[in-house]
Amino acid sequence: MVENIVELGREKAEKILLKNGGELGLLGSSTAYQQVWARDSMICGLGLLVCQDDMGPSIHRSSLETLGRFQSELGKIPHNVGFPNVADPALIAHGGKLDDESVKGQAVEDSIHAGCVDGNLWYIIGHYSYYMETNDKEFLQKWWGNLEKALLWLRYQDSNECGLLEVHEAMDWADLFANRYNVLFDNVLYAAAWKCMGHMADALNLPSSYFYENARDVKKKINILLWITPENQEKMDWVKKERKEWLYPIKRVETELVERPFYLPYMGFRDYADRFDTLGNLLAIVFGVADEEKANKILDYIQGCGINEPFPVQALYPAIREGEKDWRDYYRVRNLNLPHHYHNGGSWPFIGGFYVAALIQAKRFEEAEYQLGKLANMNKTGKKAEWEFNEWFHGQSGRPMGFAGQSWSAAMYLFAENAVKNQKVNIFNQEDDWK
Repeated sequence: MVENIVELGREKAEKILLKNGGELGLLGSSTAYQQVWARDSMICGLGLLVCQDDMGPSIHRSSLETLGRFQSELGKIPHNVGFPNVADPALIAHGGKLDDESVKGQAVEDSIHAGCVDGNLWYIIGHYSYYMETNDKEFLQKWWGNLEKALLWLRYQDSNECGLLEVHEAMDWADLFANRYNVLFDNVLYAAAWKCMGHMADALNLPSSYFYENARDVKKKINILLWITPENQEKMDWVKKERKEWLYPIKRVETELVERPFYLPYMGFRDYADRFDTLGNLLAIVFGVADEEKANKILDYIQGCGINEPFPVQALYPAIREGEKDWRDYYRVRNLNLPHHYHNGGSWPFIGGFYVAALIQAKRFEEAEYQLGKLANMNKTGKKAEWEFNEWFHGQSGRPMGFAGQSWSAAMYLFAENAVKNQKVNIFNQEDDWK
């Protein structure tokens, strides 16, 4: 029975995902988010590239081309691009559509949000994924200059030149949330992006050691700053010599927390958060920032706390409540970020896909297969009909609360199913030098 629902889920997911392809590339969903979103479309590329239908890679290519055409002079990849005056219930606070007075029928960049950092990060990873699946060097060569500009723009987000990105709150996938400064999610992607650039430079016979050195440097610094263990004298000697501004926060967390079986979600100026950011920790496993010991501690913590219940997985543990340091009044916008909602502990099928992939990366094959079956049931559960591939679910009740037909819910199911079937994560595996 589990096999049947997993197979059926794959068929349904590919159908929904391909249907969401449009003139500009992959739209966020069939019911809302009627634009090509940088992070969404690039994450969805991981699913499009394992589609059985040849349309999958073609749609991903279109997304890459759209984002590249709208790159700014300084190298910023657009948050999202779409056609104006298209009805979209996700834009209810902004008149229900992208409103623009430019030439009719021409795509426009959306500037509603506070900005984002991870669009550039996922754009680089998305290009790497496309090259690895298609071996299209001509396409890679054409856009290499855009990739270099995208990386340079990211380097300027490191305001103190510590080697890690400094990120304002609400500037990544959690765009209504208070993660800030040295954020786990963005810096794990930063390490991955540097490594992707190295592999792509190799493919074009360009110097690559610089990219690999920076990938190792970011990985090292994430593990120094955001993984908390009892004081390590070797680590502290390095910090005293190389990054004195980290002395206070590291001493503080090692005194107050002693240790944690997961990466902290962010470290700010003499400030930190003590909670479990699920996606950031899972990506640390998938992209090899976490070693085997850390990966197993993270996955054991998810199991022990029930973060994978009732569906895989809740985005945050524990949820933030009003009156706590990281509560913001804007969490009430559209009723989205109340406890166990949306970014604040809601359950997301696309994160569930990364959870299954992380289990495969850690060689927990039976557990990954079990969680894939639960993820299939999650995507099957809808508000109005079965196989809605809803956007997000209440973290405690497990009931769907977002928009249906969500591209990344479908795409990451395909990616997870492929990983379980092959017992390895597509593209980001040991054979391709991702450990």
